[in-house]
Amino acid sequence: MLRILLKVLAGLVVLVVLAIVAGPFLISAKPSDGLASNAEAASAESRFVGIPFAGTAGLAVHYLKPPSQALPEASPDATAFLLLHGFTFNAWTWQPVLDAFAARGRTVAYDQLPYGLSAKPMRADWEGPNPYSKDAAITQLFAVMDALGLERAVLVGNSSGGTLALEAALAHPERVSALILVAPWVYATRPTLPEWLASLPQMRRLSLLIARKLGENGALLDLSYADASGISQERRAQFKVHTRVAGWDLAWGELLALSLSAPVTVSAHLAQVTMPVLLISGDMDRLVPIEDSRRVAEALPNATFAVIEGCGHVPQEECPDAFETVVSEWLDAGGL
Repeated sequence: MLRILLKVLAGLVVLVVLAIVAGPFLISAKPSDGLASNAEAASAESRFVGIPFAGTAGLAVHYLKPPSQALPEASPDATAFLLLHGFTFNAWTWQPVLDAFAARGRTVAYDQLPYGLSAKPMRADWEGPNPYSKDAAITQLFAVMDALGLERAVLVGNSSGGTLALEAALAHPERVSALILVAPWVYATRPTLPEWLASLPQMRRLSLLIARKLGENGALLDLSYADASGISQERRAQFKVHTRVAGWDLAWGELLALSLSAPVTVSAHLAQVTMPVLLISGDMDRLVPIEDSRRVAEALPNATFAVIEGCGHVPQEECPDAFETVVSEWLDAGGL
């Protein structure tokens, strides 16, 4: 009887190992098809600009600007705002507050790769640097500024967009006049894997599966609101606009696979960010706790911390009037 039991257990162990090793290969690597191109999926507000990137033929970046504002403008010294969305979001997260920023200077919100309607390069599309790395995101940010004639800008970043804003300010402080950080993803506790493990074919398939789930179900949009009942169907459609673009899932999978082995390390360098910073947190943020945001503000040499009550992770969407008030008061008080 014991011998039979041991054989059964051994068989179960073999099945588990096979499931771990071979199971991920059951996840289809075929890209989404029958969908529009980036340009075909665009709306009337959409704009595109081409930027260079090493090892590619160039990348198309989708951006939004206030309808009344022309680009470029004459003076490179004019105040400008570059708005950076968070993980899985896109430029439309800033739509409710575009006009408020535009009243004070040139304003652009763009889709970081591969989100929204920006380029979604596959591995066959580049030679050299990975276009989804942290360094690539910084390079692309300044390439967007160059292409649109923005010599310097206030970087306004939400969540991982706040992390990018901080990294960009560290890389080229001469081009960043100030920062407005909205619940920045700084003291992140997400797990990271050794590069050899994250790059295994099985892990890449699992990354693709997770990317599809994140991109298709909009769960992070709901979690980003204190009250998800306030999300309109139009906003949900904007959040998922990437799903109209052929191959979006493989591009998201590439980004996710790379991020598995890329820890967030900007917290170690906050003391070097010396320009003025406004740091905003919603008091009902379920993704970046308010105490994490307060901790970031305390570590920055020149920061002001503000809390918006009754609001979640994306106050620019959920509480735009309160958000505009906080930003205006800081700017009017000489924040820049």
